[in-house]
Amino acid sequence: MNKPKVAFVCVHNSCRSQMAEAIGKNFASNVFESYSAGTETKPQINQDAVRLIKERYNIDMEATQHSKLLTDLPPIDIVIKMGCNVVCPYLPGRYVEDWGLEDPSGKSDEEFMAVIDQIEDNVKKLADNIQNNILDLN
Repeated sequence: MNKPKVAFVCVHNSCRSQMAEAIGKNFASNVFESYSAGTETKPQINQDAVRLIKERYNIDMEATQHSKLLTDLPPIDIVIKMGCNVVCPYLPGRYVEDWGLEDPSGKSDEEFMAVIDQIEDNVKKLADNIQNNILDLN
């Protein structure tokens, strides 16, 4: 079976969804393919996110990722909403989950790291659930 494609979505695709894509690729590339996108794009990924992901995981998001629109994605199996205070972008998928994460943009490194920790935990849990067939993807 092909690995399921997971899309991490939020409105701007510049911070949480980008971090989730990087962390997903880092911890779960053997289980699922990670993508991120939004309904709007930003000219660059949030610079605090870039710096902290580089410090923590030695991943250069600017070298491997860019801001993308939902329409740029291939067909997606699992849609993960980052937590939108407004309406989350709609993307069809066989399974949808909302992680309800606060946007750390403009906040302290500590608040950023708390969100990064939560994303890492959620990515690992998602990978476990996929491997153990806990999600209904049919």
